[in-house]
Amino acid sequence: MRNLLILSTALLLSACHFSSPKQSQQAEYLTVLHTNDNHGRFWQNEKGEYGMAARKTLIDQLKSDAEKAGHAVILLSGGDINTGVPESDLQFAEPDFKGMSKLGYDAMAIGNHEFDNTRDVLAKQIEWASFPVLSANILDNTNQMPAYEPYTIIERAGLTIAVLGLTTIDTVKIANPKHVHGLTFIEPLAATENWVPKIKAKYHPDVMIAVTHMGHYHGANHGINAPGDVTLARRLPKGMLDLIVGGHSQEPVCVDDNGNEDTSFAPGKTCKPDNQNGVWIMQAHEWGKYVGKAVFRIDGDTKTLISYNLIPVNLKDKAGSVIGETIQEDPQMLAFLKPFQEKGQAQIAGAVGYVDSFLDGRRSTVRFKQSNLADLIINAQMAAVEADFGIISGGGIRDSIEQGDVSYKDVLKVHPFKNRITYIDWKARDLINYLNIVAKFPPDSGAYLQFHHIKFDIKNDKVTNISIAGEPLTNDKTYRMSVNSYNASGGDGYPKINHLPEYTATDLTDAQVLKDYFQKNSPIKAIDL
Repeated sequence: MRNLLILSTALLLSACHFSSPKQSQQAEYLTVLHTNDNHGRFWQNEKGEYGMAARKTLIDQLKSDAEKAGHAVILLSGGDINTGVPESDLQFAEPDFKGMSKLGYDAMAIGNHEFDNTRDVLAKQIEWASFPVLSANILDNTNQMPAYEPYTIIERAGLTIAVLGLTTIDTVKIANPKHVHGLTFIEPLAATENWVPKIKAKYHPDVMIAVTHMGHYHGANHGINAPGDVTLARRLPKGMLDLIVGGHSQEPVCVDDNGNEDTSFAPGKTCKPDNQNGVWIMQAHEWGKYVGKAVFRIDGDTKTLISYNLIPVNLKDKAGSVIGETIQEDPQMLAFLKPFQEKGQAQIAGAVGYVDSFLDGRRSTVRFKQSNLADLIINAQMAAVEADFGIISGGGIRDSIEQGDVSYKDVLKVHPFKNRITYIDWKARDLINYLNIVAKFPPDSGAYLQFHHIKFDIKNDKVTNISIAGEPLTNDKTYRMSVNSYNASGGDGYPKINHLPEYTATDLTDAQVLKDYFQKNSPIKAIDL
C-alpha cells in the first residue's frame, strides 16, 4: 500500500510567506487530503475504477502514514455529491453522504448540484453527514444571515485549521429556480473578506483554507461562467487565504513551470497545483478518480508546500491495466454500500430499447456543437406534446448512450434531474425574440442551445432565415415548442416563459418520456435522427 504514495513523484515547491499568529519553535506538518464532484459515484464503475470502498482503503492508509509521521491530517470535499448515477440519484445520495461520514470527511463545500432536489432533501443530507456542510455566501432572504454553516474550526495535532465554504453564484441560474427560491448567493469575494478577518481575530488559525465549489479557470478565463478560484485568489489581500480546495470545473488542476495548464498530466504523473497571489489552488478532477494529497510544513510565519500528489483510485489504462498498485476495497465499507447498490439496481433493471450506434452526450460535444443524442431527446419530447420543434440546453444532457441494448439506467444517467416536459405556442414575432437570446449562448457553457426540427442563421447578432420542419417561418402561423421545465423557468439563464398564458406544463418527466420513446420506436437508427 505504501507504493501508492509514490504513484506521483513528490514535488519540492517554493515557500509561501505570510504572517502567522503562532511562532512555533519546532516545525509542524499538515497533510490535506481532498476530493470533489462525487456525483453519485459511491460504487465502482463497470471497469472496477474508483468507488468509495477502494477510496476508504487508500484514505485510511494515507491518514495512518501521516499521523505516524506526526502530521495533522484533514479530509475535504469540493462539493457536488449529488446527481450522476441512478443508483445514487434514486436514493437521494444517501449512500454517498453516509459513505463520506464513514470515510472521515472533515468538511465539504455546498455545490450547485446540492440543489438538484428540494431543500428538505438537502436538509436530510446534512443530517446524514457527520461533518460540516459549508457555504458562507448563501444567504436566507428572510434575515440575510447565512442559510448554511459558513465555516468550521478543526483542532488537530496542535494545529488550528479554519475552513470557509463558498459556492458558485451561477447556482441561481443552473439550479432549478424553485429549489433556490428565497436564497441569495452573494459574491464569494465579499463573503471571504467579511468572514476571514472575524475568524482570524477569534480563533487565530495556523492555516486558513477555503473549500469551494466555484471552478478553476486557468488565467482567470472563466468565459460565461461565474468567476472561480483563480479570480478569488487574485483579488484577495495577500495572506488572507493559504489554500483553496475546489470543485465544479471537474479537472485535475495541474500547471507547468510557467503556471500554464499542464496538458501532459495523466494518471500516475506528477501534478503541480496552481498558485495565485500566494494561494495554492487544488482540485482532484471528479468522481473520486483521485485523492489529492498535499503536505505542508508550518514553521513560524513560513508555510511551505513540500509535496503534492494526485493519487489515482484504481484508474486503468487503455489496455485495461490498473495504473500503479491495485487498491483493495475496504470490506466493511463494501458491506455497508452493497445494499444501496442492490436496491438501486433493482429499480432500473432490464432493457427498454435498442440503438444501432453511439449517441453522443459527452460534455465536450453537447456544450460545443449539435449532438445526435440531443436530437433523440428532443424528438421524444416533441412527440410527447405534439410539438413542431424543440430545444434543450446542452448542460441538461449528462451522459452518452452506447450502441446496443439501452437500459433504464442509461436513460436516468442522461436525465437525472426529473425535469417535466412542457410546451409553449409561439407567434412568429415572439419566437424570434426568444431565439435572439437562446441561440447566442456561447459554446463551453451549460446554456449552449441544442435544437431539433428548426434551422436558422445568425447574422449581425440577429437570428435570420428561420425554418421549422423545412418550411420558412410565417407570421400567420402558431408554432409549438417543446422545452423542459428547467429551461422554461429560467434555468441556465434562459428567458422565463412559464408565466406566459401560451405555456403549458405536463406531469411527464424527461426520463419517462425518453424511456417511452425507446420502448415505442426501437430499434432506433441514429442516422435517422
